[in-house]
Amino acid sequence: MEGRSFIGVGLALGVAIGSALGIVLDNLALGICVGVAVGLALGAGLDARGASSRRKDSSDGGSSSVGDGGGSKGKQSDNNDGGSDAGGGGD
Repeated sequence: MEGRSFIGVGLALGVAIGSALGIVLDNLALGICVGVAVGLALGAGLDARGASSRRKDSSDGGSSSVGDGGGSKGKQSDNNDGGSDAGGGGD
């Protein structure tokens, strides 16, 4: 995975907020469970948002990868053309 992962950060913040909520509501177990669920959801959402922005950034630089794909096709046709010309010229 490139870049940073926000799942751990979300989990830590969720547990902290959930623990505080659990203490206030006098149900620590429920508060921690809710905090973990909310923290993981937020962390995964931030990861997905970061991944989509990384994909968008790489698609801007992706024109070189498109060029590489075209270059490999060009190399194949060059090889085929070269083989046909060399074979035709040799006979």
